[in-house]
Amino acid sequence: MPISITTPRGLQRLGPILRTLVTQVLRGEGRRVGEIAVVLDDDDLLRQINCDWRGIDRATDVISFAYDEREPDATKLAVRGDVLVSMDRVAAQARRFRVTPGTELARLVVHGALHLCGHDHLKPGERKLMRAREASGLRTAKPAARALDAVLARQVPTNPVAPARSAKPRSERATAPKPARKPVTSRAAKPAAKLIAKRRKRA
Repeated sequence: MPISITTPRGLQRLGPILRTLVTQVLRGEGRRVGEIAVVLDDDDLLRQINCDWRGIDRATDVISFAYDEREPDATKLAVRGDVLVSMDRVAAQARRFRVTPGTELARLVVHGALHLCGHDHLKPGERKLMRAREASGLRTAKPAARALDAVLARQVPTNPVAPARSAKPRSERATAPKPARKPVTSRAAKPAAKLIAKRRKRA
């Protein structure tokens, strides 16, 4: 399946909803779906990825790795990459911004998928365009957010993928970082897959 979903134990029913959501975002951008991995984990994993790939030693809410972003014909290729989301940040930010966890999870997945499509928010012009595309994606994502809430309300995982350690999350709102400046190619091992494999061996 082009879009693979990895969730904490007990939340596997989120998979089909997230798969549909990512597909909707890519179709809205006029892009084809390639090999995409969506990983829901915790602050600990996101902090490690953030430190290893961006040199920032703190947790964040979502990180995206676009595999073909530096190819000259990137916009014509099927979208390939990883989107990693911290469920710890989903819960904390949902409380902070007074939205449901499903709404916040949908927002982060939409944001991450837009990064895979080449959008960014470092420059004012880029930021304005990305916010507009995110707002459009979130309007389409309202049914998905409700479906995500239904799953999250039915079962809160008591034993996530790995036990959380001290993650020192940001106190301010975390924004999705730009995909790693170091090119990530199809020949490179996926950072998310490598870390998850190590954590599962320790579990």
